[in-house]
Amino acid sequence: MRILVTGGAGFIGSAVIRHLIQDTDSTVLNIDKLTYAGNLESVASVAENPRYQFAQTDICDAAAIHKLLKDFHPDAIMHLAAESHVDRSIDGPAEFIHTNILGTYTLLEAARHYWLTLEPDRQASFRFHHISTDEVYGDLGDTPKLFLETTPYAPSSPYSASKASADHLVRAWHRTYGLPTLVSNCSNNYGPYHFPEKLIPRMILNALHGRALPIYGNGEQVRDWLYVEDHARALVELIKRGQAGETYNIGGHNEQRNIDVVHSICAILEELAPIKPAGISYYSDLITFVIDRPGHDYRYAIDAGKMTHELGWQPVETFESGLRKTVQWYLNNTQWWEHVLNGAYRLKHMRNKT
Repeated sequence: MRILVTGGAGFIGSAVIRHLIQDTDSTVLNIDKLTYAGNLESVASVAENPRYQFAQTDICDAAAIHKLLKDFHPDAIMHLAAESHVDRSIDGPAEFIHTNILGTYTLLEAARHYWLTLEPDRQASFRFHHISTDEVYGDLGDTPKLFLETTPYAPSSPYSASKASADHLVRAWHRTYGLPTLVSNCSNNYGPYHFPEKLIPRMILNALHGRALPIYGNGEQVRDWLYVEDHARALVELIKRGQAGETYNIGGHNEQRNIDVVHSICAILEELAPIKPAGISYYSDLITFVIDRPGHDYRYAIDAGKMTHELGWQPVETFESGLRKTVQWYLNNTQWWEHVLNGAYRLKHMRNKT
């Protein structure tokens, strides 16, 4: 397959591309604007492969997207480009509206016009796969319920509202124009190459530097954690075998309270990195509770039964095994995260532009 991936220099997108190049015979075009969260070092291991191409392009640039589709001639589009950090969306929602809503619309229109030029057999097999989040469903609260594909939308943050809007656009383009679309909604991802503003990498790196481990509120919020490489496998299965017009929930079957996640990180670091910064007896001594995030949802949890029953997918990693792999990766790959923290990775973006 020839697969166009948007946002392929981001956390999940780069995992998808590494999987596609390393484990399949697909040819990939990576489209990424290279905002602060895009990092070409995350795809460095496959960048020299002849089946990999990269274009630094904004998905809101309709003319550029039309040209890339015409030149690359993809069999499928996997749309992962998005602004995704809830705190940033609270501080500045405009960029989330622009990228997540207008960008998705622009991409859908370009895909629709391209799709109409295809031969009937290629039209039938073409897929536009929009990768979304479980946050569109809102807050499960203190209940035993799980998010289903039919759960009504009730987003709480500007980020989740922008993703919900994009989901609705994708479904409308399928219903109105017949574009063969898929929507998948995933739970919290974690793993290698995760940008350090997110919970797990932030806790790992703060602990290694002897800095506070800030936890919102009382840390009782519950999330379903999904190892990013398990997610990448699921997404590739969907692009190959998913039914057009359908929605698929992808979860890790790993519900954890935030406070327990941080304690688990501290325990693993005690074992794998016993030499601590000066003045620290235990990593857990660095845990600090801070004022809760506005509109903070209490619990998310995914029912991924449809993925298992229809496609035979289920996560390989438990939370324990995946978290240990993640901590070990950050210990083994100091250059990657040091380049993020000191801004050196941005120099590669500037060189790419020239």
